[in-house]
Amino acid sequence: MVLIQNYKLLWILVSMLLLSIVHVLNLKVTWYHQMMNSLNYGRTLMDYVKNPKAIEDKSMEIIYDYVKDLGLTDDEVRVVSRTVHASGDVEYAQLVKMSPDAVQKGIEALDNGADIYTDVEMVRTGISKPALKIRGNEVHCLIKDENVAKMAKELGVTRSIAAMRTFGKQLEGQIVAIGNAPTALYEVLRLALEEGIKPALIIGIPVGFVGAAESKDYLMEVSPVPYITVKGNKGGSPIAASVCNALLYTDVKRNDMLFVEGKESK
Repeated sequence: MVLIQNYKLLWILVSMLLLSIVHVLNLKVTWYHQMMNSLNYGRTLMDYVKNPKAIEDKSMEIIYDYVKDLGLTDDEVRVVSRTVHASGDVEYAQLVKMSPDAVQKGIEALDNGADIYTDVEMVRTGISKPALKIRGNEVHCLIKDENVAKMAKELGVTRSIAAMRTFGKQLEGQIVAIGNAPTALYEVLRLALEEGIKPALIIGIPVGFVGAAESKDYLMEVSPVPYITVKGNKGGSPIAASVCNALLYTDVKRNDMLFVEGKESK
């Protein structure tokens, strides 16, 4: 009888001990999860910057370290910085090539009312609408035009060639921004060299592995007008648009205002 009572007492004590251990473990697990959640929550809030101006300023501060020693003018720094910002690729600081005074010629053309003619809608979409509205410039693209499609089919050429050919004399004294098709860039150069139709500035930044690098090398070799380009296969519509935006933002105050407004308006 005494032995049975001792077993019962022992069982009760063991049960109580086990319950205590489980309780302590639960408390520790709960505390651990609360601590980790608190750390993650705090880290998210500290690192998450919502203010667009603060994001812009910090980005340009970081980018400036990559462009400050390139021997560029302030306006040229703005152009190169925008390509780095748009691509997230600091290699653009070394790849952007421009003829002497190209940036200044582009700014002057826009100040005098020049429009921007582009090969694809993506470039047009990427150009700041608030900047265009304030300055009064427009962007033109014919890639979706039915007559252009018909011409391309009849001639056996790309729509980009047909679009630039359709623009023709309209390109005289204007800004041409090529962000996709090497064939469009070749056609603009043909118009300038063979027909004497000379834009104020050619922004030639097609992207890809077939003809893109070659067309940009050709631009740098033979262009009779100022140009801005990106050497090699890199480039594309966002980069071409970023160059256009840099030209549209002709001073620091306007640059800041339009960039933030443009981002918020999209």
